[in-house]
Amino acid sequence: MPASDVHVTANADFHDPAAQHLRARLARAAQPPWLHGEVARRMAERLPIIRQPPQRWLDWWAHLGGGTAAVRAAYPQAQRTAVEPDDALRAKSQAQLPPWWSRRRWGPQAETVRVQGNVDAASADMVWANMMLHACADIAGVFALWHRVLAADGFVMFSTLGPGTLPELRLLYEGERWGPAFYPFADMHDLGDLLVHAGFADPVMDQEQLTLTWSSPQAVLQELRGLGSNLHAARYPGLRTPRWRERLLAQLERRRDADGRVALSFEIVYGHAVRPRARTRVAPISTVSLQDLRADLARQRSPH
Repeated sequence: MPASDVHVTANADFHDPAAQHLRARLARAAQPPWLHGEVARRMAERLPIIRQPPQRWLDWWAHLGGGTAAVRAAYPQAQRTAVEPDDALRAKSQAQLPPWWSRRRWGPQAETVRVQGNVDAASADMVWANMMLHACADIAGVFALWHRVLAADGFVMFSTLGPGTLPELRLLYEGERWGPAFYPFADMHDLGDLLVHAGFADPVMDQEQLTLTWSSPQAVLQELRGLGSNLHAARYPGLRTPRWRERLLAQLERRRDADGRVALSFEIVYGHAVRPRARTRVAPISTVSLQDLRADLARQRSPH
């Protein structure tokens, strides 16, 4: 499939310096976002569909993904490598390795940490990537990297935010003419097309809609800040004023439901695909010599 047939937001809309700043801020948090842990638990419920348990797996953006414990519970004998996007998060994962006396620190099951650019080709049977694709500018490039690091018959399982995430906030920003509320998230059908384009086979995509509620607008903003930030290149370029914040809180206050809580929607997209074995190329034309053809006819005519 030509890349032009896959409709994903252009990279020009993604502000990479803002993404780097976001990762540095989240690296200072003691724990990954609560929502990431909940999605990891739900994604781990899909692991039983895998027929062949992985012997080696890559925990992609491990610290922020918050899914290490869920996968360890499913595959206690598998060797794990934490993969991080930069040195700040690598240090965070390094500090969270098992203690020195654990068998997971030494021997065949030793756990390691790497920056994603230094992962060897065909080094894993599974890539586990929880809630990180929506913070990437080049999703096609990520899929190509996953294809490279997976061994034949290896598989990838990932989750990400879908376009049905925070429509209430998007409409609020549009109504107030505040610019884009956040970088748009890729549709699951486009993600499936990109997987095929990267060389994966049998992609399976599904999604679910979650509604989260908070006791106050202030709690909403605190939670959203813990989840991420606005990575859109066309977002408001300067600092917001206290007056703007009060206006935002007032608008969120109007979203209280019948129970008096502020509700917002999140679309969670799940994906799974296999890296197939390379197929042997067959020449478009087969050549048979006249001598071989005569010998074959003679064998067919000879009595049994």
